Formats: sequence, structure tokens, C-alpha cells
Amino acid sequence: MAAEQDPEGRAAARPLLTDLYQATMALGYWRAGRAQEAAEFELFFRRCPFGGAFALAAGLRDCVRFVRDFRLTDADVQFLASVLPPDTDPAFFQHLRALDCSGVTVRALPEGSLAFPSVPLLQVSGPLLVVQLLETPLLCLVSYASLVATNAARLRLIAGPEKRLLELGLRRAQGPDGGLTASTYSYLGGFDGSSNMLAGQLRGVPVAGTLAHSFITSFSGTEVPPEPMLAPAAGQGPRVDLVACVETWLERVCGHLGLGVQEPHRGERAAFVAYALAFPRAFQGLLDTYSVRRSGLPNFLAVALALEELGYQAVGVRLDSGDLLQQAQEARGVFRTVAAQFRVPWLESIPIAVSNNIDEQELARLSQKGSEVNVIGIGTSVVTCPRQPSLGCVYKLVSVGGQPRMKLTEDPEKQTLPGSKAAFRLLGSDGALLLDVLQLAEEPPPQAGQELRVWPRGTQESCTVRPVHVEPLLRLWVQQGQLCEPLPSLAESRAFAQQSLSRLSPAHRWLEQPALYQVALSEKLRALVDRLSAEVPSENPLLGAA
Repeated sequence: MAAEQDPEGRAAARPLLTDLYQATMALGYWRAGRAQEAAEFELFFRRCPFGGAFALAAGLRDCVRFVRDFRLTDADVQFLASVLPPDTDPAFFQHLRALDCSGVTVRALPEGSLAFPSVPLLQVSGPLLVVQLLETPLLCLVSYASLVATNAARLRLIAGPEKRLLELGLRRAQGPDGGLTASTYSYLGGFDGSSNMLAGQLRGVPVAGTLAHSFITSFSGTEVPPEPMLAPAAGQGPRVDLVACVETWLERVCGHLGLGVQEPHRGERAAFVAYALAFPRAFQGLLDTYSVRRSGLPNFLAVALALEELGYQAVGVRLDSGDLLQQAQEARGVFRTVAAQFRVPWLESIPIAVSNNIDEQELARLSQKGSEVNVIGIGTSVVTCPRQPSLGCVYKLVSVGGQPRMKLTEDPEKQTLPGSKAAFRLLGSDGALLLDVLQLAEEPPPQAGQELRVWPRGTQESCTVRPVHVEPLLRLWVQQGQLCEPLPSLAESRAFAQQSLSRLSPAHRWLEQPALYQVALSEKLRALVDRLSAEVPSENPLLGAA
């Protein structure tokens, strides 16, 4: 009953979805007497994915659920005892068994927000031991969700707003969890629906699908429907033998198209009739099992026109092989002439769907002006993110006991920004995004109309900016383990994502070599970075002077 009332709970991550070293560090903190020490971590990425200039933040809903439900079971603790040293103090395991996130606070970008390098997607604060244990699960929940949402957003930008995009990648996904995540967050990123029924059941993603080639090839044409009679759509009038009606229409269609009545495949026609009898109000034809022009089109038209005679309207066709753009254009031409010939106006604009390993390049071709394609199904290219399989999110400690912490490394890109921080988005008079600024939480927020000196990341020079509008980016979602405000639904986050993308300038929307969006530090944060960097010796004393 609980699962029926809370379907998303069936997809929730479990506490041991983590790395062993989180447990070994937890033991180390506990032995050092630091388990309850106040700490803060930030989850962020260093570079925008796919060579683009933006990402979409996703996975927050899953993270909030994980934090609020976090509790190790007896079985979890028993397993941890089996992999940690046998002489581990039993009191440590008692501590773990009583552990929860009642002391944890989470601030984050709302799902569907534009996200940029170094700006935290999540800020997680609380007792050091427990917020350390959250690292791997939160990274797992945010990284792939944000990557898929961003990939879907790119595909939506290529397709434009009018094309209907369907995610069909479950069979190509990295396992069941990856498939569910991809279906969920491709919808958030701008797709219109998914073939994944579990995503529909658990996450409310609109589902879509009709039939495969196997359904069509399973028919030989010798089958006799057990009930070939179909009542008119209006529910009044005599029932009609659909099989006989289709054969009558086939002669008329073939005559118009200049085809012999024996050319269209009998088995394909029998499959279409069987599907039409099952779904008279949602009949759709898969045209390319044998030959689109000589079989798929005439068979589909015969069934569609027979249904039309009874007051039903076919909903579309699908192409799944060959030159999809050319075939769609040819099919549209046929639909127009048949619509005119038999006075069926709706037929000329019937939706044409395509699928078959569509990537960004092919999507751009199918979306160009003059394309007759209405619906595009994408599988592998959305769920596997072939251009970049990982977003590379990291979860870094920024303060302990109220004191800033900073990671200094041989690789400057991997240096972290210390201290508890706030983030703001600065906008110009026309609402255009100017830059994001990171500052220490203790600083007063930037004010609209006031000049602000900042230090853009990756440069050694400061600049001044005078924003017309200032938006705080990080919202408080969980405080001391309690939800602070209702989380938006997936559909609401999807709408917010599209609104967010619409605010990007054309130069930042470019998918190849875009203008980079600036993230800057406040003067006070920059000064803290410089101070902490200067406190570290420039040479290793163990090696001596050069």
C-alpha cells in the first residue's frame, strides 16, 4: 500500500549505494572524535558538458528524498561490519545504526536551472560524518540526471519548439536504473515523452508507443480476425467488416498510385488491420517493414481510409530506416494527393514520425526548413550521451567548524573555492544574463543598480558590473532534516527548464564553440583564496631547496 501511495519511493536510492572509502573515513572521523563537527560540502562541476556553454541542474528531487529517508538498516550495518577491520569498536556500528540526516541542511539550484562551472548545484551542511557519507550517493543522483537533462536540452534546441521529441532509449540504456533516470530527465530537458512505462508509472513521464516490425512480420496474410466487424466511431449505425472494407479501398488506392493490387504485402496489411481493430481511434502505420512506396504506404492508406469511412481518424505513420528526410517528403506528397483525390483533408497533414539511431547531425537535418517530419524518436543518442558520458561532478569540503577549507593541487583546475558561499545571477536591463557571482555567505548580497567589482574565473584581472536585476540562485530545501517547501513536480521543473533556456543569449546557446558564460568571485572571496593559497609552502620541505 505504501508503494502505491508513493510510487517514486520504489525508485529511491539506498544508503549503501556508496564507495567503501566513505565508510572508512566515517570510522576515522568517529575515532578522532569529530563525527559531530559542523561541516559543509559543495557539489559542482568544472566544465560544461558536450563542449557547450551551459548545463541544466537535475536530480534534486531524488537527493532530497535520499537525505530525508537516509537510515542504515541492521543488514546494512552487518555488511559494513563484515568489510571493516574485525577489531572495530562495536560502539561505532551502534552509532551508524542510529544515524540519520536530522542535522543536515541542503541548499540547491531548483531543478531545471541553468548551471555553470564552479557554481554549486548543491550545498550540504551538517555533522561531518554523515555529510561525508552522503557524497557518493548525491554525486550519483545529480551527475547523470544533469548530464541527460542537458543532452536532451541540446537536442531540443536543435529540433526547435515545434517538433515532438520522444525518448526511446530504454533498451540502449546503462541498466534499469540508468534507463529510468534517462527517461525521467530527458523529459525534464525538453523531450515530450518516453516509451518507458516505468518512468510513466513512477515519475509521471508521458508515455508513447505503437508497434514494432515484429508485430508486422508475425502476420502472413492468411490470418482471419476472430471479430472483423467494427462499429462506427459515433456508436450509431451498422457494424462493418473492416477486412472487406480495406480490400475495397486497396483497389482504389493502388489505382491512384499506379500500383498493382498484388504489390502491397498481404501480411503487412493483415497486421495493420489487426492493429486498427484493436486501436481504431489510435491507428498508426509502421511503413518500412517491406517497401515504403510499394507496400507500407498503400496498405496504410487502405486501412486509414476504411477507418475514415467509419468516422475514425488515423494518428500517424512511422519510418524507421533509410533516408528518413527524403522518405518523409515523399510520403507527405502521397498523402496530399490522396487527400485531394478522396476528399479527406486531414490526411494531408497526418503526423510523420521517424526513428533510427538519430544523432545531433541527423536531427539537425530532419529539423531543417521544408522537412515534413513531425515526431522524432531518439534512443541511443539521448540516453548514452555519446559525446560525453559523464558530467564530472565533484563534492568538495569547503568548511569545517566554521573555518574555510581549500584543496590546493598540482592542477589549478582542481583547486576548490573555500568557505560557505552564496551565489547570485546578475542580469542586464533587457533581462539578459550578465554573469554569476560567488561570494562568502557572510557578505551582503549584490544590489541592483550598484556597481560591483568581481574577479571572473580563469582570469587575473577584475572587472566591474552594474546589474539591473539580481537573482539569488541557491534555495533552502532541507533544514535540519525537514523539508522547507514543496518540491516542484517533474512537469513544473520541465517548464522551468524551458523558461531558463529561453533566457540564454544566442551566443551561449550555440552547440559548437559557444561564447563562454562568466562565473566570477567577489573581492572578499578572491582575497580568501589568495590568502589560503599563500599559506601553503611553495616547495616541498622534504625535498629540500632546488
